[in-house]
Amino acid sequence: MTAPHPTIGGLLRSLRARKGWTLKQMSEHAGIPLSTLSKVEHDRLTLTYDKLLQLSQRLNLRMSELFAEQAEAPEPAVTARRSIGRIDDAIRVTTPNYDYYYLCPELRRKRMIPVLTRVRAKSIEEFGELVHHSGEEYIHVLEGRMEVHTEFYDPIVLETGESVYIDSNMGHAYIAAEGCDEVLLLGVCSSADEQLMESLLTLHGDENAARQGKATRLEAPPAKPARRVAKKKPAGK
Repeated sequence: MTAPHPTIGGLLRSLRARKGWTLKQMSEHAGIPLSTLSKVEHDRLTLTYDKLLQLSQRLNLRMSELFAEQAEAPEPAVTARRSIGRIDDAIRVTTPNYDYYYLCPELRRKRMIPVLTRVRAKSIEEFGELVHHSGEEYIHVLEGRMEVHTEFYDPIVLETGESVYIDSNMGHAYIAAEGCDEVLLLGVCSSADEQLMESLLTLHGDENAARQGKATRLEAPPAKPARRVAKKKPAGK
């Protein structure tokens, strides 16, 4: 069986992996916006000849080297990596639809991303466009009832304890089902892309900010609840 022809996105990911760069570093070296590179790597956008020429010149590479596939990698060594997932150590991303808690953030180049997600969106109209990203994902409902929308299937409602496994390249969205205010999910995203974590964070910032006109907030959650500060009443009231 003939292997599929590599895409520009796949070749750029391979080039970035060989250099050990993050998307941000690639953007700085190439002079191409980070959001553009992210879309190219996910095969949602391509580069014009002028941009490819700029890329080769800025990276001091011949054009042919941009399209050189990486040689087959040797069998990976056992790394014995381990990380304990604690909510206080998670990276939190707040968007109009979700609160994400990315667990085990200290491990770099993960190919499997564990994430707790609190869903607030209650309709597909409120959610907006379906999300696409590389790899596959498994989602398990911990609390509440979730309505799953995908590009090629009818919507389905999952109860607490039920789960779904999907191809993440397919458009998808998770919302709170009718009669449910919020849903808590445990998800695992997996991809051959070693920069999957960074790609997901970039996706949140790019798509949600563009669609909702609101900035995505990225932070590490505080170890203790924030103190409430009473607002002062205006004088004369």
